[in-house]
Amino acid sequence: MDSNLTAKLHNHDSDACMSDETARTVVDSLSAHIAILDDRGVILDTNRAWRRFGEENGMSPGFDSRGDNYMDACRGLPVEEEEDAGAVADGIQAVISGNTAEYRFDYPCHTPRREYWFYMRVIRVSGSNPVRVVVSHEDITELKQAEAALREKREALSRQKQELEEANIALKVLLKQRETDKAEIERRVLGNINELVMPYVEKLKRLRLKKRDRTTVDVLESHLKEIVSPLMQRLSNASIILTPQEMQVASLVKDGRSTKEISDILAVAETTIHFHRKNLRKKFGLRNKRQNLRSFLISISD
Repeated sequence: MDSNLTAKLHNHDSDACMSDETARTVVDSLSAHIAILDDRGVILDTNRAWRRFGEENGMSPGFDSRGDNYMDACRGLPVEEEEDAGAVADGIQAVISGNTAEYRFDYPCHTPRREYWFYMRVIRVSGSNPVRVVVSHEDITELKQAEAALREKREALSRQKQELEEANIALKVLLKQRETDKAEIERRVLGNINELVMPYVEKLKRLRLKKRDRTTVDVLESHLKEIVSPLMQRLSNASIILTPQEMQVASLVKDGRSTKEISDILAVAETTIHFHRKNLRKKFGLRNKRQNLRSFLISISD
């Protein structure tokens, strides 16, 4: 091992120096891949992790990279890797020149066997003369894989969120359409009863019927109103069975106008307004006099 590596591990106190053997043991125990460079970028020594990685990826047993120029090797990489490799070579040169105290870089280093990512750190050995630089490569593959898994999870959650939002929008559209369809069905039912059935009921009531027959007609009318009443959930539906002037009176009653005020607004007699109010109560099935017409109109308009 180069003597300057031992010097790096020393604290420059002769009484506290570690032996070359101890220094070698310490460096070989590190998980990081370590290389010692001279002032030209030539590899002077490597540790066990460095050599083992080389052997595991096609290098011959015993190969230790000594004598190779690290920076030249970086600059000689394929074009697709040239930009990053050039930056690494420049970073090492900056440390050698003393222009920067430390250079750091993380990068992929995939092999035919598996994918790797490393964290590279380059520092100049303090006080060394001649210049010596320590290059370490720490395997951060598990960290990168965890980051990738987390990123994929976030992207999956983002997609799920978007899908849920889209589904929610679609559901709202369907519910709105359902309400529209429901209202349309209600209007058709109310319209059919009002236009196709009720006129005949009114004609029957005007006939001279026997008591039993009149009772039957009254029951028929009552049942029809029971069918119609739940469908009139809003005043807009009620317009189907109300005359235009009844709609005007109903709207003004709902607004809290008195019979006299409504009479003045519509320019009709108060008796006419009373008549309309009576018809409104009848059409809405408000038989109990204690049931307030205005309160009912407000309730079906909300």
